[in-house]
Amino acid sequence: MLTIAQATYDAIVAHAKRDHPVEACGIVAGPEGSDRPERFIEMVNAAGSPTFYEYDSTDLLQLYREMDQRGEEPVVIYHSHSATEAYPSVTDINLASEPGAHYVLVGTREHGNNEGPVEFRSYRIVDGQVTEEEVAVVPTLSAEATEAAG
Repeated sequence: MLTIAQATYDAIVAHAKRDHPVEACGIVAGPEGSDRPERFIEMVNAAGSPTFYEYDSTDLLQLYREMDQRGEEPVVIYHSHSATEAYPSVTDINLASEPGAHYVLVGTREHGNNEGPVEFRSYRIVDGQVTEEEVAVVPTLSAEATEAAG
């Protein structure tokens, strides 16, 4: 189960809506081994595509160095699907290289940039196997909430 703070959930959804129809992408980092998505990091889709996302390799390298220095790891790796269901594509599955991460997909196809609900789904992707998991949105991320949900 992914336990995520309301503010982080809102930031991911806002990014997905703002970038629609281009796929939005980013990472939520947390302390290594904690499974606590604490630090929201909005990235730029270097592909600028409505059907594919790609991190700028320089930005991604810099982010991983920064996470290493801070003792963090990617807890959530997110992107949006602007025209299809919020389910990992074959490309998404092939690019999933963090077996401990939660892969969040936000579907914006119904309302785009406008007010209205989105699909917000989380998956574990390990060795090409996709498993959907529950998402618990909590007011704030406390150690107790993470442990109780986990």
